[in-house]
Amino acid sequence: MTEVTIRRALLSVSDKAGLVELGQALAARGVELVSTGGTAKALRDAGLTVKDISELTGFPEMMDGRVKTLHPKVHGGLLAVRDNPEHAKAMAEHAIGAIDLVVVNLYPFEATVAKGASRDEIIENIDIGGPSMVRSAAKNHAYVTIVTDPADYAGLLAELEATGGATTYDFRRLMAARAYAATAAYDSMISQWFAFADQQQLFPETLAVIGKRVEELRYGENPHQRAALYVPAGPHGRGIAQARQLQGKELSYNNYNDADAALELAAEFRGQDPAVVIVKHANPCGVAQGASLLEAWTGALQCDDVSAFGGIVAVNQPLDGATAEAICQIFTEVVVAPDADEAAIAAFARKKNLRLLLTGDLPDPRRGGLMVKPITGGLLVQSRDNGAIGRDDLKVVTKRAPTEQELNDCLFAWTVARHVKSNAIVYAKDGITAGIGAGQMNRRDSSRIAAMKAAEAAEKFGWAQSRAVGSAVASDAFFPFADGLLAAAEAGATAVIQPGGSIRDEEVIAAADAAGLAMVFTGMRHFRH
Repeated sequence: MTEVTIRRALLSVSDKAGLVELGQALAARGVELVSTGGTAKALRDAGLTVKDISELTGFPEMMDGRVKTLHPKVHGGLLAVRDNPEHAKAMAEHAIGAIDLVVVNLYPFEATVAKGASRDEIIENIDIGGPSMVRSAAKNHAYVTIVTDPADYAGLLAELEATGGATTYDFRRLMAARAYAATAAYDSMISQWFAFADQQQLFPETLAVIGKRVEELRYGENPHQRAALYVPAGPHGRGIAQARQLQGKELSYNNYNDADAALELAAEFRGQDPAVVIVKHANPCGVAQGASLLEAWTGALQCDDVSAFGGIVAVNQPLDGATAEAICQIFTEVVVAPDADEAAIAAFARKKNLRLLLTGDLPDPRRGGLMVKPITGGLLVQSRDNGAIGRDDLKVVTKRAPTEQELNDCLFAWTVARHVKSNAIVYAKDGITAGIGAGQMNRRDSSRIAAMKAAEAAEKFGWAQSRAVGSAVASDAFFPFADGLLAAAEAGATAVIQPGGSIRDEEVIAAADAAGLAMVFTGMRHFRH
């Protein structure tokens, strides 16, 4: 069967947006309206004739509305195969009328959880009859049209207009697919609430991972790959996926990935002095704090202005015009900020391809949640790396303790290092990264690369010496040998922060003492792969 004329519609919605207009359009076509509770009242208040579900079933709603649509005269009317003689006979014998259109959206479970409702209220907002009708109608999409989203009302009415009051098989099939996605997402949210919130299970036996597509992207990491952006079902907070894009080209897969890395690091400085983060290929290439965003921008850029070309910039405070003008002096792909003033927006507007993203806030860097990574034949799941250390957690292991300034630089370098791909080495001085070594197969090479970048910056900007001289150096994991630490000492670092825990710790500590370094252990590593 290709086209099915809509003669009877069952409407039962929690979200009343567009309901009256839809009901009026259906009634104008002579469609009989059957409805429940608040939906029926909203339609009647608009002057429409509506048949109560209890009138259809011959059975009253009961148990506070828990039982109203779970009835053969509803599900028989939805599931009957219209051209099957036995089904037609059963419908006739039991006075079951066909239902051609179902418009249902479900109890607001997610919103109920989000508002901090009691457990009893949350349980009451688990819809039973709604998903049952949706699934019945969607299964029988050869004959029944199911609509679960008010955003699809316009498409339904356009379909009826084009066909003279019917729906095509292709339309019903599309709506059925969306309907099953809607119930899957709904069940996923309920499953997650039971597992994580109600029972505090970090790794439930069955992990329901589902998301809603926001947009298809131009391509993936490479032009021959396809990509899309999804947001997870259920509570997910705010981040890059929810940022407001003010201008620029569409964001690519790599843009999103890099912008997220930049925002995550900028969030480490939430509520602190102005901070600027520059990221390239998901690695920070310059990070600085200053008395102003402009000062921080200059410090971050001077760490590695070569890598900053075509990079991503994130800041921890609303952008001002002077900083925006400075950022516009180099080619920048994306700028991420909580907000921007009119002067900053005007400055960026002159760079039509630059994407400006406003997040409204910075995410909590210590938020919980799970991280999911696909591997061949499975998924790796872990909790977020939200471990943190403070001054009181540091253990001085060398003969010389760090000075107050060295301690500040150690903690700044450590903050940055946790966001650098392993093996990670970060030199920092006065709240500015002097050099960053990322993603090397051994720690010594990362240390040397970071020192080399610091030396190149000094030569380029005409400084008397590298900023690595007198700096603190952070290592995301322990030094397995003294060579990486000695490379840092050769570059001029005077303080070291690292997790410790190597079988050669004593050898590394002795080398630090011999070089006159102050070193502290954190007892916590931050691999990032």
